[in-house]
Amino acid sequence: MVSSTGGRSGGHDDAALDEIELAGELMIAATASPGERLPTERIDEVLLDRVVPRPPDRPSDRAAEEQRPGH
Repeated sequence: MVSSTGGRSGGHDDAALDEIELAGELMIAATASPGERLPTERIDEVLLDRVVPRPPDRPSDRAAEEQRPGH
């Protein structure tokens, strides 16, 4: 799901509106869940399905990642 903050105006706090949107998505997922509690894995699926912009790589970040085992 893509954030709906794009193009908002009127002085709204975009971060607060995004948090409200996330809470709504979690409530929908919880309602659809057959169990009493929403499993952690499902929470991750709901929250991580969003497009999160990644900050540009810095040279120090790339060097640190290259030094990790498996890279």
